[in-house]
Amino acid sequence: MAAENYLAAISLIDEAHAQDPNITIINNESIPYELHYAQQMSHYLSLRSPQASPILKVAIRAQHFRRWEIARSTYPMTKPGYFAWRTFLKKRQADLASAICLGCNFTSEEAEEVARLIRKEDLRSNEETQVLEDVACLVFLDDQYEAFEKEHDEEKIIGILRKTWGKMSERGHELALEIKMSDECKGLIGKALAG
Repeated sequence: MAAENYLAAISLIDEAHAQDPNITIINNESIPYELHYAQQMSHYLSLRSPQASPILKVAIRAQHFRRWEIARSTYPMTKPGYFAWRTFLKKRQADLASAICLGCNFTSEEAEEVARLIRKEDLRSNEETQVLEDVACLVFLDDQYEAFEKEHDEEKIIGILRKTWGKMSERGHELALEIKMSDECKGLIGKALAG
């Protein structure tokens, strides 16, 4: 793949992320949340798989592509509703990212590979899909876990942590244990792993 095709796709993906109306504050600067999330995904990819392919780099950057446009509240606030929302988002994000890739002169096979990764197909048998899952889990632990921990009871948090840990590879586990977090959050991870 030509470098300019990959860079053009990343640029268009980030332009879309920059439209997210949800703002977060990072180092005293306001940034659209999904742009921050995408940057975190790329950061953890560089730690997890420094030699990642351009295809994986694009899929990582587009993992939550235009996610804010489909609010969780548009689906029933039940477990099946949550899974239906997530399933719809994965397909939509994959389709939108694939269209950007085709517009940036990716081959149809390359664009479909980006989409397949975003849909997290063949998780246990495809190394790049596993890397993407590791990276998504690492960003959750680094960027969202402490806020999540304040909003939910201990039993729910421990359950989520066990599921998150179970999705990750050994290398993902190693990187997760290096993340800086409060003693309370570390303690809950310890409980989750001990159970």
